[in-house]
Order: sequence, then structure tokens, then C-alpha cells
Amino acid sequence: MPLLDLRELVQRFPTGDNETDTELNGVHFNLTALKLFNYTYYEGNRTLSNNSKCYLIFDNFKPHMLNNGTFINGTTCYIPYYHIHGRGIASVVFAVFFCISIMFTLVNLRKHGRLYLREDKRFRVIGRRWQWYWMCFVAACGMISTLTGVDVDRYYLQQIPIILQSFFFVLMVPGALAMVWEATRHWGSWQERQIVDHDPFLLPQDDKRAKTEFFLPLVFYFFAWLNFFMVIPRSWTPLQKQNTPEQKNDIARPAATGPREKAGAIVAAVAWLVICFSLYHSMKHYKPRPTGFWNKINSFCHYCPTKLFAAIILLAIRIGYGIASAWLWDLSIFQDDVTVGWPFGLGYGPILLIIVVFEIAGFMEENEDQIIIGMRREHGRMTDAELGITKKPHWWSKNWAERYQSDDQRLRNMTTQFGGGRPTTRNIQQNIEMGNMNIRNRSRDRPAEDPFRDQSPNATSRQSSVAGNRLTVSRMDSDVASTMTGNSGATGLTGGTLTTEHMQNAQPQRIRSMLDI
Repeated sequence: MPLLDLRELVQRFPTGDNETDTELNGVHFNLTALKLFNYTYYEGNRTLSNNSKCYLIFDNFKPHMLNNGTFINGTTCYIPYYHIHGRGIASVVFAVFFCISIMFTLVNLRKHGRLYLREDKRFRVIGRRWQWYWMCFVAACGMISTLTGVDVDRYYLQQIPIILQSFFFVLMVPGALAMVWEATRHWGSWQERQIVDHDPFLLPQDDKRAKTEFFLPLVFYFFAWLNFFMVIPRSWTPLQKQNTPEQKNDIARPAATGPREKAGAIVAAVAWLVICFSLYHSMKHYKPRPTGFWNKINSFCHYCPTKLFAAIILLAIRIGYGIASAWLWDLSIFQDDVTVGWPFGLGYGPILLIIVVFEIAGFMEENEDQIIIGMRREHGRMTDAELGITKKPHWWSKNWAERYQSDDQRLRNMTTQFGGGRPTTRNIQQNIEMGNMNIRNRSRDRPAEDPFRDQSPNATSRQSSVAGNRLTVSRMDSDVASTMTGNSGATGLTGGTLTTEHMQNAQPQRIRSMLDI
């Protein structure tokens, strides 16, 4: 039956002036040359085609063909001929929203991907950036898909625009799965990081929980990539064969609802279930686990993030539409005259809403490193309060000017501490609170003190009284001259004998150390 229908589509050429002539739109063609180059005239869409080249032949389109098969003044069938309709208008609107979302995604990527603490091997910074990377990818695919949807409405015969729109529309599904997965997985990692930052030994890395978190990403990406290889690497050319109802039923429809499309939709549903299990796993291990059915529901509503709950529900709508369109041709975006509400309301709409939800949550939430810094600061305050330690306010420091200096100025100040000259002297004077002490050279005012010399006033008179004696020691207060034996009265310096007059005038001996005895 399909072959019979195709034969009915091939119309005989209109009669011309003779048996080898035919007239199309007021232009005479050589019928023998047309048959030689396998050209066929389709009265339904008023085109002249040989399966490799197609020309319009109605109204002002009047091509001429030479005997060698060359066309003059010919217009291809694949041009934007019609005005934009509902599909094109909806495509423009969604393309604008996808384009705007990329800008907000980059802002959130810079905000949440920025490092304020040293990166930990257990919690890599790339883990919290993957969500925004996938959001940029999905938004870019959505923007390309919707922009090409404008030409689907305008093209006279379908060609590359419907293939591009369908290709990127399908490519959005694994990207959306990865986007929601990374948001869900990272939320669990964020809960673990807060607990580990408070108590590093509370959650070990070799238990059942850690092993589950290790294998879950492998399982998810296995199904996500399986969905990709099911629906992307295939022949997309049959989708453009929609110029007649018979082509749609015999060529385009089997290609759009084939086994690969159905298998890809089911695999995407399995990946969605892995996301749900990841959320359940995180809430089970990082949030309180109450007993009782209603208590569990209340706990889920209280602790489950609103953004993840909304994103998972919206993603379920998109996957449900993919499963339905894999079996129902009338709902598929692969059809050129599909009702606009189905692909845009259930295909593009849920993914765009997921991006909007994540963008709003990203602007409302704070950078995780800053939250950790605040938690550590609060924990330090609680510890100081328990120990009775009261810290001075930040403005209490006397070096307040150095806090607001640049890094170059701090380095310059550090180098002046090790050099010499006026900068070092000035720095030392600033560091001494009471100022530099004035150190005098005391040797100029008075001689240095000798601990073994008598510095009393009587020592001077004693020296003057014995100055005339040649045998007398010039300095009676020296250590050797002041030493005298008790029997002979001889000094240890010269061996001379002191007279009675000298002995009477001599002052009593002052014993200052064991050397005087």
C-alpha cells in the first residue's frame, strides 16, 4: 500500500505543444530532458524535484532548464517562504529566556564557585561548580533549539532546521538530568561538610554510607550516557521527509517513534530514580530520622530543600513527556505541524523552570566557604565563652593603620626592619612606646669604677701622706700595697718596712674581699 500511495503522488507532466514538450507555470520544458535527469513534478506542493535538487515552480518562480540539466533562474524549495506562526513565536520567547538565564548562571557560578578557604581533598571545589556548568550547557542547547524552530515555520519544505531543533531538544534531556543530579548530590556533600567541619571524626570515609556515595555517581552517569547514546547517534535525515502525509507516516513517524527513542526515554526515567534515591540517602544520613509515618512526612517537608523538590518534580514532567512522545507521534516535536502547547509546555517549559528555580536559590544562598567561616567564628565565640575568655574588639589594636595597607606596603615595611639608615631608625623609634633612651658615654664624666679599689675620701689623704717616702707604695689603696704581714709589717710589693710614724698615720684597713686578709 505505501508503494501505491507513492505512485499516486507522482503526477504526469502537463501536455505541451507536442509529445516532447510540457508547460509548467507558463514555462516550456523539454520533456525528454526532464525524464533523462529523473525530474518529477509534484502537483501538491508545486515543486520540480529529482531527490537531489528541488525547485519551486509557481507564482513568480519560473525556472528554465537547459538540455544539459542546468537550471536558470531557479529557486530552491528549502527557503524561508512563509510568515512566522505560533511555533516560531514561542521559539523566540523561549530563546530569549534561555539566553538571559546564561548570564545569571555565570553570575551564580562566580559567586558560589569562588574560594575563600583552602580546598580540601574531601570536598573539591569543582563539585559545587558542576551544577552551573550543566545549566550553561542546557541553556545553550535550548537557545539553539528554539532559534532554529523559527525556520521550521518559515521553510517551504522541511530540511535542516527541524533536524537541528529536534537534535538539541533531545540533547537537553541528559544535560537536565546531570544538572539536577549535581545539585542533589552536592547538597548531600554540603551537609556532610558542615558536620565534618564541626567534628572531623564523626563521619568515617570507609563505611557503607561513603561507599554508597562513591558508587551513586557512577550508576547515574551510566544511565545518563546510555540515554545519550540511545537517542543522539542515529540518522536524523528521515525527520525532514514531511512534505506529504505519506512521507510523514512512512518515513518520519517510524524514525521518531522507533525502538531507540523508546529505550532512551525509559533509561532517562531510571536516571531520574537514581536522583530520587540520592536525595533519600542524603536525608537519611545527614538529617534527623524520626519514627512514624506522619513524622517522616513532616521531617521531609521541613528538611528537604524546596529547590530540589521542585526541580525533581519538573524533571519528572519532562521525562514523562519524553516517554509519551516516544509512543505518540502527535505529541512529538519531530512533527512539523505539532500542537505548540505539547513540546513547549511539557518539553521546554519544565527545563526552563528548573533553571529559574536554581537561579533564584543561587542568589538567595550564600557562598559555602563564607558560611563555614561564620560557623567557625561562632564556634570560637562559644568556646571562648565557656573558657571565660573575652577578646578585645577589632578596633582595639594600636596598629590599625597597618590593617588597611596594601600588600606592597606591608612588604616594604617588612624590608625596612632589616635594613639600615633612617628608615630603620624611624621604625625603631615608632616601635618604642616611651621613645629612645639617651645613652651617654659615662667615661667622659668620671672614670670607670673598680670593684677592688677603695673609693672613700680618706684614701686620697692617705696617698698624699706617704708620697715622700721612696720605699712607700705610690698607691696605698692598691690590692698589693694594702696587704701587710702582722709580724714584720713588710709590704708584699717592695719588702720595705713601714715606720712607726707611717703606721700611726695610716687609716684602719678596710677588708673588702678575701684577698685583703
